[in-house]
Amino acid sequence: MADWGFGKKKKIMDKWPKKEDGEMVAPAFLMHAGGNPLDTEITLSLLEAYGVPAVCQYPNDGEFGKLIIGYAAGGVDIFVPETQLEEAKDILSAEIVEDDPEELKD
Repeated sequence: MADWGFGKKKKIMDKWPKKEDGEMVAPAFLMHAGGNPLDTEITLSLLEAYGVPAVCQYPNDGEFGKLIIGYAAGGVDIFVPETQLEEAKDILSAEIVEDDPEELKD
């Protein structure tokens, strides 16, 4: 039987870093992503691609909105391990560098 969406949460917890004593590293607030749920998914995918696990929390009544209309109108708070907070900020603030088509011809 399918995990009904819980499989993704388990994978994140498996990737979440642990302290020397085996306890999980505390989550740190990275950002609030408001409005478009696609922006949130892109952010989470980008962090995951660079090895930074992230979890979401829906402030106020956001979880109810996500359940009823499919997205949280009030936005989402994104948290990462406190040991990877600066890395996550660097990833999200990096500029996109496009390849020069002329260089690719060589």
